[in-house]
Amino acid sequence: MSSRKTKDFDEITAFLGDYGSFQILMIVLLSLSTIMCGYTGMIVVFVSDTPEHHCKVSINYTHKATDVEVSFRNQSIWIGSDSCSRYTLNRSSTDIGGPIDTEPCLDGWVFSTERYTATIVSEWDLVCHNAWMVPFTTSLFFVGVLIGSFVSGHFSDRFGRKPVFFFTLALQTFTPLIQATSVSWLMFCILNFLRGLGQISNYIASFILGSEMLSPTARMSYALLGHSVGFGVGYALLPLFAYLIRGWRMLLVASAIPGLLFIPTWWVIPESPRWLLQKGRVEEAELIIRAAAKRNQVQAPEVIFRADECLELMQNTGEERQTYTYLDLIRTPNMRNITILSVLIWTATSMVFYGLSLNTSNLNGNVYLTCFISAVIDIVVYVATWMLVNRVQRPTYMCSAMMFCGIMLLVIKLVPEDMHVMFQVFALVGKAGVSSAYCIIFMIFTELIPTVVRNMGLGVASAAGRIGTIICPFVIYMGVYSKILPYIVFGTISIMAAAVSMLLPDTRNSKLPDLISQAKHIRG
Repeated sequence: MSSRKTKDFDEITAFLGDYGSFQILMIVLLSLSTIMCGYTGMIVVFVSDTPEHHCKVSINYTHKATDVEVSFRNQSIWIGSDSCSRYTLNRSSTDIGGPIDTEPCLDGWVFSTERYTATIVSEWDLVCHNAWMVPFTTSLFFVGVLIGSFVSGHFSDRFGRKPVFFFTLALQTFTPLIQATSVSWLMFCILNFLRGLGQISNYIASFILGSEMLSPTARMSYALLGHSVGFGVGYALLPLFAYLIRGWRMLLVASAIPGLLFIPTWWVIPESPRWLLQKGRVEEAELIIRAAAKRNQVQAPEVIFRADECLELMQNTGEERQTYTYLDLIRTPNMRNITILSVLIWTATSMVFYGLSLNTSNLNGNVYLTCFISAVIDIVVYVATWMLVNRVQRPTYMCSAMMFCGIMLLVIKLVPEDMHVMFQVFALVGKAGVSSAYCIIFMIFTELIPTVVRNMGLGVASAAGRIGTIICPFVIYMGVYSKILPYIVFGTISIMAAAVSMLLPDTRNSKLPDLISQAKHIRG
């Protein structure tokens, strides 16, 4: 047996440096790929928005305020002050002085085109008794996200990071093009599910691919400053495109443009050298590292990955040789606590983050400007988080961010309903807190869950978060009955998540645990 000391991947490739030309190129390209994820992840804000509408009548009328004035036998009566009903008009009657009954909107609805030329709501009359279809459509997108959270990691491990990244990129690119030709609500929903599956799978694949090619220092910058900011930029571009493109079909077509432009990068972005080593493809991994060294203009060792070192890395003894399953996430008391906390915190954070983001169109004021401001706040928060993340204990930071969000949302209850600007300010400022928590949650549990079960642990936690996003459209729908109700729900959930997050241990500057026995213990 060789007596050569075992080195991990970061030690072997340390000669590349942290921010050479190769690393910067990968950070930029993979961060740019998340722009499309941010755009498509929030596009429902405009595609599924409900325009102002009223009942359609089959005779001439003039629209005034929320009612319809109809000329009949040289007299005028009002047809419906409710968008889901109208007054019954008996055309054969000569006396209209008596009481008038109401009836449903039998002839359909007239939708305002002041804000949009068309949305799926106006396309298929998804109002009144069909209004439930709007949150259901959004939830189907997140069902796709839920399935994608499970399958993307498995396929990445089996087929490679690069093939999965580009396959899901193609899925996310071409699905909206087909979706834009939808001839029915059912067809739209099916494609919405596929779009959600492609969106999260591509987002996760790009995160893994970039993280495995970068040093620890560059990895943190990529995760917070590159990957998250790229998502925020896509979110910020969405209202700009939506303002210029008022129809839902062309807005979906526009979402495919970045993906089409990104396809040629297949010949620039390499496979993950870490994954190649795990599969025993040492020569391919070494070729990629040598190409990176050449781009960085540094001298590579004569032999980068020595056979004995690689074999030791892939075939360790003891606990690492076991075959691990999802049951190992709950087998020991400490891992069970970690798993429960990850599920609770991830579900709450995802639900509140997406709930506030998707509720933008329900805030008073210009929806395009409000959505853009929300995205800019997210970007600023991501940069601030990158600057603070190593200066504050992880549990304290997480708790403070979620507590701040919860307090801001609950304070909205004290704001008079006619003070629309203050209402928007508290909602957007509160969202800043959950945005900060959302961008570091993946990093926190990556540092906490041992390597031997990390992919499974993060998959379970992420999938739990997607369950929260499936529920959040229906929480938003509660705003139909009370505008403040969704904020009370989201605020309460935020405060509960803040309290639970204080049970997490601080993982700053600590070595990533490889074995279950090395995992840090939950507080209390």
